Amino acid sequence: MKYAALLPLLLLPLSAADAQNRNFKATLVGFQEVPAISTAAGGQFQARISDDGAAIHYQLSYRALEGAVSMAHIHLGQKSVNGGIAVWLCSNLGTPGVQPCPAPPATISGIVMAADVVGPAGQGVAAGEFAELVRAIRSGVAYVNVHTSLHPGGEIRSQLSPGNND
Repeated sequence: MKYAALLPLLLLPLSAADAQNRNFKATLVGFQEVPAISTAAGGQFQARISDDGAAIHYQLSYRALEGAVSMAHIHLGQKSVNGGIAVWLCSNLGTPGVQPCPAPPATISGIVMAADVVGPAGQGVAAGEFAELVRAIRSGVAYVNVHTSLHPGGEIRSQLSPGNND
């Protein structure tokens, strides 16, 4: 019983850490692909998890892609491992409800919400499980990938990492 009063104090630092861990960034390059791709292409990704944890506001830019851009995603997977699609960022494949990917150089932006999470079910994330996506991002096991016609598995990629949390 005397330790029950300490429980809220033990949980407070975890909540404060999550509240501060809202901004993420990625510098996309070919050498982060699996297997590595030699390309002059590059890109940047920035994301901010909303204060209430219900949305992710993002901006993706890419340039000098060798192939025609076909799609971009957030995937669930640790560094140097390919994982399943969690969220579509853009697509030129006629994917319903997904914005088209403009030709490079380009910048797109959007908001990811629970309805945008498509999985990957085979990795334990069901469609709509937004909290699982946020947990993966905060745990460092999510990456951004831009796929092209020349490199269908992805031409540029990077793990999401904590950014400026001002």
